[in-house]
Amino acid sequence: MNITIGTRKSKLALVQTDAVIRRIQEAAPEVMVSRVCYTTRGDQILSRPLSEIGGKGVFVGEIEAALCSGAIDLAVHSAKDLPLNLREGTEIAAVLPRGNPQDMLVIRREAAAEMQENRHAVYRIGTGSGRRISGVRRLYPNAEFAGIRGNIDTRLEKLHRGEYDAIVLAAAGLARLSLTEHEQHICLPLPVQDVVPAPCQGIIAVQSRSGALPELMRQICDENTRFCYETERAVLRLTDAGCSAPIGAYSEIAGGRITLYVTWGHQRILCGSAPVSGRIRLAEGLVKQL
Repeated sequence: MNITIGTRKSKLALVQTDAVIRRIQEAAPEVMVSRVCYTTRGDQILSRPLSEIGGKGVFVGEIEAALCSGAIDLAVHSAKDLPLNLREGTEIAAVLPRGNPQDMLVIRREAAAEMQENRHAVYRIGTGSGRRISGVRRLYPNAEFAGIRGNIDTRLEKLHRGEYDAIVLAAAGLARLSLTEHEQHICLPLPVQDVVPAPCQGIIAVQSRSGALPELMRQICDENTRFCYETERAVLRLTDAGCSAPIGAYSEIAGGRITLYVTWGHQRILCGSAPVSGRIRLAEGLVKQL
């Protein structure tokens, strides 16, 4: 069997796609896998906020079209970049074991000591995410926030040039690119209880045409991550949140129970727990309290 996987061209997207390929080859060594790279609208337009150019769908539109046309068999995405509604006739068929779900405050080495010792000074922090701004402001109340777009390397270059004192990035992406340790910056993890991650942050999602390759997808899918993915996506559906809404949702599973944190703008951070089988009811109950 031959399988073609579609992905974005960024370093992070390619690393994540390679992780999917390895998992497929471990589960089914006889399968031949190739990849095709796409430049999405979100990759092309970096001068404007996502909310102005179409939301999260700008990172997946071209790849979903290729999937629906049959040009590719699977698509690999960062789950947090998925729009609320997938293209008709497709589904998220598998998710890989979750990476670190936290956000990281990535601080220029020259500013690191002061930012760790004095949280009330004025710092310029790069992020265009309302969720991240609301959360980080709880920790740095006098910070000034400025939008920033581009892949991880581009954002780090701007940080290293001194355009920002710090930027906020997903810990999973930094780890996958081996960038958590660097001579020009340090990384401070932001506890999920203070800065609730974006729904599905740290999860690699595999999209297929509906019902395609069911046995292979079952073999590569991580069950607990799937439960967390479904729970956090339920929060998005229940709030009908667009890409610019400051929604945070993070869940974790232990001992057959799922714990879920939710927030809207970090005005209130709610937390609850339930058996895994009651995960959607848990999401519904917490969202009603937001």
